[in-house]
Amino acid sequence: MEKEMMNLFVGKTIKVDRGGPESRSGRLLAVLDDFFVLLTESDGVVYYKMNHIRSITESAKDDMKFDLKVPKKLDFKSAETFVKLLESIRFQWVRINRGGPESFEGVLSEVNKHFASLIVKEEVVRVSMKHIRNVSYGLVVDKKGNDGDEN
Repeated sequence: MEKEMMNLFVGKTIKVDRGGPESRSGRLLAVLDDFFVLLTESDGVVYYKMNHIRSITESAKDDMKFDLKVPKKLDFKSAETFVKLLESIRFQWVRINRGGPESFEGVLSEVNKHFASLIVKEEVVRVSMKHIRNVSYGLVVDKKGNDGDEN
């Protein structure tokens, strides 16, 4: 997907890909150089690399279901590139690739332009950067919309 086209959907509810283990629906929060930020109901904030996205779906009637109130001060990570994003969440518990056989969950220990290393139980797993489709690191929004503001 192209950055310019993705920017048209910021603030809207979209579906990423039509199906499969990586497909998610949510509110598009931001578009950066080579990735975008999607707030989902079940997985929280997910960072998708744009070069792995096959399709984006938007409801023509703007009736795609999204029952989550986005907090005004939602503090998600931002970076120039996907590699820099991963560098900023080193030593965090992350999930790489949301579903399927190449999904990994563990502590992100090392990042460079070629691979990311995860500590998974008693193993160190190195995942090729070109095969990482998306990542999340535990930022989830309460369904009640409780963002700490009392207004």
